Parts: sequence; structure tokens; C-alpha cells
Amino acid sequence: MKNKRITVLALVKAKEGMEEIVRQELLALVKPTRSEPGCINYDIHQATDEKSQFMFYENWKSMEDLEKHRETPHLKAYRQKAGSLLAKPIEVTLFEMISEA
Repeated sequence: MKNKRITVLALVKAKEGMEEIVRQELLALVKPTRSEPGCINYDIHQATDEKSQFMFYENWKSMEDLEKHRETPHLKAYRQKAGSLLAKPIEVTLFEMISEA
């Protein structure tokens, strides 16, 4: 998995009344993350019927690139704030691309 493309699907649930703050915090991660080496795309979605539910859809060139992303200052700063903003821990699923690009 180290040298294969990795897709991340992460679900984020904001606490009631914190939806807009979480939205802004998540959007603030986009620009610095998209400039990271190995980032193919980094997209955030908000559920149409449940405004407290957000989804990250990310693609990375390798697991190594994703691991480096996890240690960036902007992501570490977000994780420090997340506990007071989120209704539950972020649910993260990693996928390995098995079809050819």
C-alpha cells in the first residue's frame, strides 16, 4: 500500500449549533492541503439533508504522502479544536486504488 494511490473517505459530524464553525474550520484546511506534495485532490462536501454532516474525499499519490499530511501544522491545529466542535470522532476509511488510472 505504500506506493499505491490512496483514497480517504472521512465523515465529520458537527455538534448541534456548531455547523457553521465546523464548515469554516474545514474549508480553511483546503488551500494548504491542496498545495502539499502528493495531494491529488482534497474535497469537502456537506450533506444536503443534514447540515451537521461533512465528508472529506481525498486522493493521495501514496500512503507516505498521506502520512506526511497527517503531521502538517494545519491539520494538527484542527485536531486540537475538533474535540469541542464535533459530536463524535471522525470516521476515516482508507481505500487502495485497484483499477488503473
